[in-house]
Amino acid sequence: MAGTPLTWNGTDAQGQPLRWNTPGLVWGGFLPQPNKKMPKLKVSLAFAKASDHGLEERAQAVSSNLYGVAAFADPPVTKVALDAGLAAFSLAIAAAEQGGPADRADKNNKRVALIDLLYLLADHVQDLHENDLALLLSSGFEAASTNRAQSPLPKPVITGVKPGNSTVMVLSVGRIVNAVAYEPQYALIGADGVAGAWVDGDASTKSRSIVVTGLVPGRSYQFRVRAVGGSTRFSDWSDVVIKMAV
Repeated sequence: MAGTPLTWNGTDAQGQPLRWNTPGLVWGGFLPQPNKKMPKLKVSLAFAKASDHGLEERAQAVSSNLYGVAAFADPPVTKVALDAGLAAFSLAIAAAEQGGPADRADKNNKRVALIDLLYLLADHVQDLHENDLALLLSSGFEAASTNRAQSPLPKPVITGVKPGNSTVMVLSVGRIVNAVAYEPQYALIGADGVAGAWVDGDASTKSRSIVVTGLVPGRSYQFRVRAVGGSTRFSDWSDVVIKMAV
């Protein structure tokens, strides 16, 4: 981009008079151009809020890609350790879907352990990607959005609640622009028709596949969802939908 020629009695970018001793000024040259910095790319940490299967997918992508990139040599977590954490988590998911509270607690512990491994690797990639989007993505991680023009997210609308495997229901909501995840809650409806306390489900990055587990077949539940992101971090909760688990 061509600079702005300097003239006598000229003004700077803020409209102030130019003086002979104005810093950075060379008479007969051009007006110094503002230093426009490119936004710093950041590794997305949305995997920590993803559904169990979404977390599996991200860990697998990192395992398959990161260790073959020379720029990310000597990562703080070996491929063997990451694959072991992923395998343990996958087995725990399967056990939790068929088991009881102890199995679900074990699955949650394995989830936290895998997220901790990915946090270490994400920090490694953040330090070395050199603000190169292609290089960052080659690691298997995603880039966080650099869009700072955020606004509050609208309230989600539940478009479907369908049965998955036994004890599982799958919620769908309309996709919301700039949402990074969707968080479900559910509450058991008692024999008297009164709903119990809300229980948090696993967050999902997929608006049409929000999985709620640990339900009792034949019992009715009320469900609601909120979006994560935007200027207020969370949207309002959706309207409640009531369905029977199968």
